[in-house]
Amino acid sequence: MMNYLIVGSGLYGATVAQQLHEAGKTVLIVDKRPNIAGNVYTERVEGINVHKYGAHIFHTNNKAVWDYVNRFATFNRFTNSPVANYKGELFSLPFNMYTFNKMWGVTTPEEAAAKIDEQRKAAGITEPKNLEEQAISLVGTDIYEKLIKGYTEKQWGRDCKDLPAFIIKRLPVRLTFDNNYFNALYQGIPVGGYTKLVENMLSGIEVRLNCDYLEHKAELDTLAEKVIYTGPIDAYFGYKLGPLEYRSVRFETEVLDKPNFQGNAAVNYTDRKTPWTRIIEHKWFEFGKDENGNDLPKTVISREYSSEWKPGDEPYYPVNDEKNQRLYELYKALAEQEQNVIFGGRLGEYKYYDMDQVIAAALDRSKTLL
Repeated sequence: MMNYLIVGSGLYGATVAQQLHEAGKTVLIVDKRPNIAGNVYTERVEGINVHKYGAHIFHTNNKAVWDYVNRFATFNRFTNSPVANYKGELFSLPFNMYTFNKMWGVTTPEEAAAKIDEQRKAAGITEPKNLEEQAISLVGTDIYEKLIKGYTEKQWGRDCKDLPAFIIKRLPVRLTFDNNYFNALYQGIPVGGYTKLVENMLSGIEVRLNCDYLEHKAELDTLAEKVIYTGPIDAYFGYKLGPLEYRSVRFETEVLDKPNFQGNAAVNYTDRKTPWTRIIEHKWFEFGKDENGNDLPKTVISREYSSEWKPGDEPYYPVNDEKNQRLYELYKALAEQEQNVIFGGRLGEYKYYDMDQVIAAALDRSKTLL
């Protein structure tokens, strides 16, 4: 009899498992995938660590979390500076003085602020009620129309007027030439990839892959005193109150026989007609070098296509609108009645978490359990 059965080896499951194991508890992890690390899994292709389930850039202001992950990996100095491609025109992301200069020809922060203010007033927005109004109030109509509207509608499959304002509130807007997308003190990519990071976290812990917990629940529940479940909360209850909505992502990944495709790790395609949301060129997360510092002769790119989730797809982003939040609260009430089962992580809590937030939540949960 184990102390804990942990369902899922993503960052939440791996962090709780590592903390419990370190404290002397017995732990078993099961994961339905053939690999550990959940959505941060990286796969080695042509010497390149490919982010198989989408780009993951670690960033945090939480020193405790930063110190924690640095126990298990060395992080490089990668800084996220994506580029926006609107019908062949390239703009800097985050929105900064390079963006404003390209869009309007302004050269001073005062001119840029005046232009945004002029467009906000012309749109008549005082209290933003939806994503469109929030975006225009932050960066003006021109940037919204070219660089936000099409990308966001592809990503969420909904009109910007039908999306809540909070989705875009954390959008970085700067009246400086700072190209760093994140306002984070600590940032980087684990050298050798995220799989290596999670492998180090799970050292000494038994992991069973290709093991679907929900298919073998009755048998697996007998193996441990408590279960920590990080899968979708609605799936746990057999969708009996109806499915929660998610956005899913499909990837088309190819190896190219050239050293450089786009010169940047991430290029967002912001017009509505281009079917993909962005192209990731994985080698630039590690500066185009292998672990010995040699240039890599080939490159690997992934086109990302956003889609509505349906059973059988991988759920990525919870659609945290009012309707889904009400349904989640009903599932949460059911979850609280489950004896010896703890629900955690992005899917277990139906919550959009950044990686550092997932780890912080898992560390907090571990302290409570211990």
